[in-house]
Amino acid sequence: MPSKAAAKAEPSSITAGQWSVYILRCADNSLYTGITTDMHRRLDEHNGVVKNGAKYTRHRQPVTLVYQETVASRSQACKRESAIKSLSKFQKEQLIVKKPEKF
Repeated sequence: MPSKAAAKAEPSSITAGQWSVYILRCADNSLYTGITTDMHRRLDEHNGVVKNGAKYTRHRQPVTLVYQETVASRSQACKRESAIKSLSKFQKEQLIVKKPEKF
């Protein structure tokens, strides 16, 4: 199993304050979708490096960032997160393959 440090994502082109919608791949191959303004901090939280990670990912570490997109506001991020969460796992996998932005 890879170390928690190995699960870190590459530096993001997202600037502080912008909202991101992201998908993580957990150690059990499940997918977790969320929003944040600080991807590095949030990934560390999900991997247990710092506290406040989601309960879902706490026992599925390490997690890796597999998809990320930026939106203009928290409202748009929440709407996009909801839309992604309503997709089937197959549809989410297709979205991951298309990757609209590099991260």
